[in-house]
Amino acid sequence: MKSNMIWANFGVKDLDCTTKFYTSLGFKSNGKSDDLTSFFFGENNFIIHFFKKEILSRNLDLEISDSEQSNEIIFTISAATKEEVNEWAEKIKNSEGKLISSPEEFGDHNYGFIFADPDGHKFNIFMM
Repeated sequence: MKSNMIWANFGVKDLDCTTKFYTSLGFKSNGKSDDLTSFFFGENNFIIHFFKKEILSRNLDLEISDSEQSNEIIFTISAATKEEVNEWAEKIKNSEGKLISSPEEFGDHNYGFIFADPDGHKFNIFMM
């Protein structure tokens, strides 16, 4: 079997808030409907769909976990320099996101931080 594409689906409370947040960080929209808002991430245009939680839960016949309390996956967004990492941190502070950790050194030549979007989905920003 050959997989042609992969994308992620997250459940959110408020599509307008999610759209505003990811737009303010500079991500390109992949469209919006009454049920979801979608964005491209990275140079390869990885797609993350943000569905209304009740729509995602109903269509999957699963309970969607509370991303404020737990996390199944943490995506990492790469940065080229420490300055770029710090710029990301400032953008997130000035939007509706939450810094989980401040930018700091990790091991040899790694620098970054963790943040959560308005629904608690976690991401890393790292220079490696």
